Amino acid sequence: MKSILGIGNALTDILAILPDDTFLHKYHLPKGSMQHVDMETGDKIWQTLKQEVGVRYVAGGSAANTIACTSIFGMPSGFIGKIGDDELGHLFKSDQQQYGVNTRLLKGKSSSGRSMVFITGANAERTFAVYLGAALELVPEDLKPEYFEGYDYFHIEGYLVQNQALIRTAVQMAKEAGCIISIDMASYNVVESNDAFLHDIVDKYVDIVFANETESYAFTKLEPREAIDEIARHCKIAVVKIGKNGSMVKSGDEYHFIEPWPASPIDATGAGDTYAAGFLFAHSLGMPLRVCGETGSIIAAKVVEVVGTKIDIPRWKAAKQDIRRLIAEYAPDAAC
Repeated sequence: MKSILGIGNALTDILAILPDDTFLHKYHLPKGSMQHVDMETGDKIWQTLKQEVGVRYVAGGSAANTIACTSIFGMPSGFIGKIGDDELGHLFKSDQQQYGVNTRLLKGKSSSGRSMVFITGANAERTFAVYLGAALELVPEDLKPEYFEGYDYFHIEGYLVQNQALIRTAVQMAKEAGCIISIDMASYNVVESNDAFLHDIVDKYVDIVFANETESYAFTKLEPREAIDEIARHCKIAVVKIGKNGSMVKSGDEYHFIEPWPASPIDATGAGDTYAAGFLFAHSLGMPLRVCGETGSIIAAKVVEVVGTKIDIPRWKAAKQDIRRLIAEYAPDAAC
């Protein structure tokens, strides 16, 4: 089985389901966006949520979610991040270990990062207010070439690209180690504020790009069908996810539209992260492009049926059965 290493913000998700957009307006959080907040603002929002709405805590972070899922699929999986020496940091590390991830969690001076996730509307749209804390202290000097040795894939979350020096060092080390490099664009406003850097990194280092509708538009200024053509010009494989309408995958001249897998969605948090895990798992088995996309679709359909990013055991079993049937047509001996 091929292996995968991820790097990202080690965050604990603080989930809150809101009845409407009033809370978002109160704290000037554009619906569907990801906004960074300082510790004072983050604590104020957190305390208000606990008093008025109620919250749920789940170890998260985009790349960490993906890596937890690849580990459950059976891929040897590792993760690089930075946490504080506090309760949230211990929770994050324990969660990674529970899923069998080989964690390389460095200790920072600040408190552990947190991502407050507001779930609103019939489509369960997500808005993020993020306090990065210790996660922001991860710097290029923390990375060593040996961290990347022995891994076949290296996965980056887009939320980390604002730390451009760190990402450039990471992709250089990963490329030298022979890794296939993938990146999830993460958020349209992150793409907009790092446009030139992202184009440079994708052109020079990235093999697989994952983006949703708004992220692909921010990257290309094109609608999804044209956007995937443009992204595929810059990397080996382009994936554009269009929510409940499915996804598109393209490599060279090969293009597939992937129908959404049936689901009863209540929360879209983590759908993109799990899709990436399914896609990369199938890719590691040498599956055709269409099968990679369908594998991503199957597992993403399971996570939207739960609140948060952790799929329960019955849904994991059902997903694995569906994926086994799918890949059996192409590789009868492959397992998940």
